[in-house]
Amino acid sequence: MLNTHALFGNRWLLASVLLLLPFVLQPFGNAWIRIADMSLLYVLLALGLNIVVGYAGLLDLGYVAFFAVGAYLFGLLASPHLTDAFPWIATLFSDGLHLSLWMVLPLAAGVAALFGIVLGAPTLKLRGDYLAIVTLGFGEIIRVFLNNLDQPVNITNGPKGIGSIDAVSVFGHPLSKRLDLGFMEIPSVTLYYYLFLLLVVVSVLVCHRLENSRIGRAWMAIREDEIAAKAMGLNTRNLKLMAFGMGATFGGISGAMFAAFQGFVSPESFSLMESVMIVAMVVLGGLGHLPGVILGAVLLAALPEALRYVAGPLQEMTGGRLDAAILRQLLISLAMVGVMLWRPSGLWPKPEHGKRLQSVEGHDA
Repeated sequence: MLNTHALFGNRWLLASVLLLLPFVLQPFGNAWIRIADMSLLYVLLALGLNIVVGYAGLLDLGYVAFFAVGAYLFGLLASPHLTDAFPWIATLFSDGLHLSLWMVLPLAAGVAALFGIVLGAPTLKLRGDYLAIVTLGFGEIIRVFLNNLDQPVNITNGPKGIGSIDAVSVFGHPLSKRLDLGFMEIPSVTLYYYLFLLLVVVSVLVCHRLENSRIGRAWMAIREDEIAAKAMGLNTRNLKLMAFGMGATFGGISGAMFAAFQGFVSPESFSLMESVMIVAMVVLGGLGHLPGVILGAVLLAALPEALRYVAGPLQEMTGGRLDAAILRQLLISLAMVGVMLWRPSGLWPKPEHGKRLQSVEGHDA
């Protein structure tokens, strides 16, 4: 009973910290709240990739492609780009094509899931490094397409990107504007923070239910030994496709939220380094363990911004001979190498029940 009370006490404490965090960061400027917003978006991405890598054991280095699909889908359907590029669309929608995020969100999830299945279908028999190379190529193909689909028909506007994307509206209030409560004003970045936090909470609940479901246990069986799982009667083909599709769904939703938050999308936001960083979040935090994945995502999303305050003074000490951006990447890399040497299984790995069982059996013997 005491453990139950302690558990719920910790949950209430965590909820209180998360709800009050924007007001704690507000005195330091909106930039820090914006970092918290981006951290929550990366948590969504890491949760989705954890389904593919952590649960099913399928190394995916092209996950950022699904992020891009969701972002561009919302950018196309919630901006004047299509009506400007195609006159026949302008005749159908005289006021412009400005679909609500809540209408685009299921579409973004579905299209991203379809792309995930398209990626998964030809890679079912690949494992390890070969699967990583194919998924890496898929992510780069999507980025190259987005970068070049401005000719002969301008669909993505090429490297210029898509701007003037509509903001999210909740109960008729656009989150791009401050909310005046009379006794206080809540900035736009804080409003987005609470929206993203709600999505993260829902996503964590979904992932937790998936992990403890029959499908989740089947994914883990494939991760541990695919041949044994197939011998036990599991349909590994459909289960792998389901993992790719389900993981891609999270990427599509995150992408749509990213486009609404930024108001602008371009191919530069979906480079290979983004995929590598998302994989690093999952591995650094702890494969297959939801608290670890969340911790890894928050740390790797916030660490680069926090290190700006370290790289700047170091650059001044060297008389400006070192580039601050390169120095910041070096510090991030050193931190990641140090953590992986110190905690090879991740910062917060999943408890291994087998070790406890072995120790009990050894004690009985």
